[in-house]
Amino acid sequence: MKASYIDYNDTLSFSPAVISYLAHDPRLKPFVYDFPGLDKFEKLIQDKKVLADRDNLVSVLEKQYSRLKCPVSDKVARSIDLLRSENTYTITTGHQLNLFTGPLYFIYKIVTAVNLANELKDAYPDRNFVPVYWMATEDHDFAEINHTSVHGKKIAWERAASGATGRLDTQTVVEAVRVYQNALGISENSKVLCEAIETAYLEHDRLADATRYLVNFLFKDFGLVIIDADDIQLKQQFAPVIEKDIIEQLSFKAINESSEELKKAGFNTQVNSREINFFYMKDDLRERITFENGLYYVLNTNIKFNTEELKTEIRSFPDRFSPNVVMRPVYQEIILPNLAYIGGGAELVYRLQLKKSFSCHQVDFPILVLRNSALLTQHGFSSKLCHLHIDTKDLFKPVERIKSDWVLAHSDHVLHLSDEWNELNSIFEKIKLRTYKIDPTLAPSSEAIKARLKKAMGNLEKKLLKADKRNHQTVLEQIDNLKNKHFPGGGLQERSENFGKYYVTHGPGLIQSLVDNFKPLEAKFTILEP
Repeated sequence: MKASYIDYNDTLSFSPAVISYLAHDPRLKPFVYDFPGLDKFEKLIQDKKVLADRDNLVSVLEKQYSRLKCPVSDKVARSIDLLRSENTYTITTGHQLNLFTGPLYFIYKIVTAVNLANELKDAYPDRNFVPVYWMATEDHDFAEINHTSVHGKKIAWERAASGATGRLDTQTVVEAVRVYQNALGISENSKVLCEAIETAYLEHDRLADATRYLVNFLFKDFGLVIIDADDIQLKQQFAPVIEKDIIEQLSFKAINESSEELKKAGFNTQVNSREINFFYMKDDLRERITFENGLYYVLNTNIKFNTEELKTEIRSFPDRFSPNVVMRPVYQEIILPNLAYIGGGAELVYRLQLKKSFSCHQVDFPILVLRNSALLTQHGFSSKLCHLHIDTKDLFKPVERIKSDWVLAHSDHVLHLSDEWNELNSIFEKIKLRTYKIDPTLAPSSEAIKARLKKAMGNLEKKLLKADKRNHQTVLEQIDNLKNKHFPGGGLQERSENFGKYYVTHGPGLIQSLVDNFKPLEAKFTILEP
C-alpha cells in the first residue's frame, strides 16, 4: 500500500486536548513526564526506576502462553526471554477483549506499539524494546465488547454475562463465530482467517485465551507479548499499593487536584476519581468497594470488612482486588519495565489526570503516545478524488458541507449575495442615520429590519445553492458514495469497521502494510491506498 499523511487537526475528529498535546502545548507540560520524542525516551531510560519483578513476569507469561493451542513463535519466545534482562523495556498498549478484535483501532494500537519498539531499537541498539498488548481482562462491561461490525453488519455474541470478561467461558460463542465467518465470504484469505477464528474461540475455554490466540495469530511475527494481569502472581506485587490506596485514598485526592489544575489550564477532564478505585472480584462477581461508617462494603453483596480484615484479605487474596480505569495504569507500570503507553484520544486525555497519583505511589509516569489512526481506501481512491477535484482532507468534513463547497466552487452561477448585501447595508446605514435625526429611539427598529432582511437573504442563498445542486446531481452522488464507503455512519472508519474485511482483501499483508507505514512519533493521520 502507498501512504499519505494529513494533520490530525484536519480530520475534525479529535478533541482540542488531543490536538494541544500533539502540538506540545506548554499548558500540558505539568501533567506528563514529557512529550513524545526519541531524545525524551533516552532521558526516561536514564531516570527510570524499574519496579517490575522480571523473573516473576516471565514466569507468568510462560504459564499463560502454555495454554495456547499453538506453539509460541521464535520471535515471541525471544521477546518474553528478553524481559529477564535489565536493559529491556516495554512499550505497552491495552484494550478490552472485543469480539473478533472489534473495531480497526484495536489493531492500530498494537501496530503503533510494535513500530515504536522498533524505532527505539534502531535509535538505541544496545537496549531492547518489547511491544506489549495488555488485555483488559478484568473489565466487566460485556455489552461494550460483545459485538463487531463487518461490511456495516453488526455481529453480536448474545448471552448473559457478569464479572470479569476475561474469565467468561466461550461455550455459547459458536453462533457468532459462524455469522462472522459467513460475513468474510469465500477466498484463500478468508479461509485462513476463519480457521484462526475457529481455533481461537472454539478451542479455548476462556475469552482471555481466545483473544490471546487471535492477536498472537496476527502479530506473532512481530514479537508482540500479550499479558493477562488477572493473575495472583502479578497481583501479589501490587498488593501493597492496593492496601495503601484503598485505606488512605491517595489516588482520589491526587487525581482531584490534577483535575482542577487541568480545568484551570483550559482543558476538560475525562474521568472522575472515586474515594476507592478498586473492585472486589470473585468468580462471576466484580463490584465496587465503598467505605462507610468505618467499614468497607462490596456493593450489591453482603460482603464487608473492617480495616484489619481488609488488609488480611488483600494480603491473602490480592487477585480478588481489581483496579479501575485510574489505578490500572499504576498497576501496569509496577509489573512491567515500561517506557510508553499507546492510547487513543480519550485514554490519552484521562491519563493526563494521573501523574500525581503515580507520584503518590512512587511510580514513574510513562511517556504517552497517541496511537496511529488510518483510513484504508480502495483501488482508485486518489484518482477519484482528483477527478472530483476534492482534496483528501476535505473528505473528512460532513458530507453536506463537502457537496456545498463543491457546488460553490464549480457552479456556473454566482450563488452568494454578498455584493448585494454590501449595497443594502450601505442603504440601511443611510436609513438608520435618517431615522436617528427624526427620532433617536427609531434606530433599533431599523436595525431589527436590517437583521430580518439579512436572515432572509441567508435563506435565499441556501435556496440558490440547493437549486443549483440539482444541476450537479451525478457528481454529488459520487461524493455521497465515496463518503459512505470510507466513513461508515459519517464517522472514522477505524471506530466502527472490523479488520476482517480488509484481511480478506490483503491477507497478512494488511498488518505488514500498517507496520510499514505507521509513524508513531510523527503525529500524522495515515491514508493507505492499494
